[in-house]
Amino acid sequence: MKAFKLSSLLIVFALALAACAPAVAVVEPAVIPTEAPAVEPEPVVEEEAQSIVDIAVSNPDFSTLVAALQAAELVDALSGEGPFTVFAPTNDAFAALPEGTLDSLLLPENKQALTDILLYHVVSGNVLAADVVNLTEAETLLGKNVNISVDMGSVMINEANVIATDIIGSNGVIHVIDSVILPPADLADIVDTAVADGRFTTLAAALGAAELVDTLKGEGPFTVFAPTDDAFAALTAGTVESLLLPENKQQLTDILLYHVVAGKVMAEDVVTLTEAETVLGQNVTITVQDGKVFINDSEVIITDIVTSNGVIHVIDAVLLPN
Repeated sequence: MKAFKLSSLLIVFALALAACAPAVAVVEPAVIPTEAPAVEPEPVVEEEAQSIVDIAVSNPDFSTLVAALQAAELVDALSGEGPFTVFAPTNDAFAALPEGTLDSLLLPENKQALTDILLYHVVSGNVLAADVVNLTEAETLLGKNVNISVDMGSVMINEANVIATDIIGSNGVIHVIDSVILPPADLADIVDTAVADGRFTTLAAALGAAELVDTLKGEGPFTVFAPTDDAFAALTAGTVESLLLPENKQQLTDILLYHVVAGKVMAEDVVTLTEAETVLGQNVTITVQDGKVFINDSEVIITDIVTSNGVIHVIDAVLLPN
């Protein structure tokens, strides 16, 4: 009986110990990946394209051009949206200018002249080399044209050689040239051209006496058959002096207006005419004999002196209206 009780106690004690023992963790087998995990690529950051000015600044061959753009206060303009086509002179191109020219242009008092020169190197639009070679001229931002020619495979802008092409910027394109191109001088009007010539002093005096200076300095255009001083001197002695008197102003005015035709009639057009109506309202006759052109009985000795408001053809005798 005692033995049974002790056996029962041992069984109960064993069960109690089993209940208090910690549970054994079940370890799952490790899963070994058969492929490496995908790696996300680093984003590619594209370098922002440089503007025309930035390209010039970063290239030491354009340091003089950059200094000129700064002096003319054109940096912001050429950093703008554009697009622009720039014919860019190198440092050597600027150095080839007459001694002292560049130093003078960089002075504050010559800012406008420098600005005009720089704008003469810029064309509106994105004109690549393939397009340039198909042109004969292009209008610059100055409002004056540059001539474009191709000679023996070389492209020239006026007298400058294009030595590198299609440097692309964010706001246009640069073509490199080997010399600075200078804009043509502004044309003088008919009166100023005649005065500066030196062969028309009598004509200039007559225009003043007839109060026609302002008229022939106007917009026009006019075609003037201009008698030389020798032509006036060939008139009967005393004629010029008489015409310049105030009381003969109307007669002098009529004579002068008989030398003027409305419009810009170049020599190639004159030779196709037989007559032309003058501003006086009377016609002059035009004839061609042995290759010489005559206005009435006066020979045309020089043609196509182009002015800002017309053209001058020089004649060797004064024309007298009927």
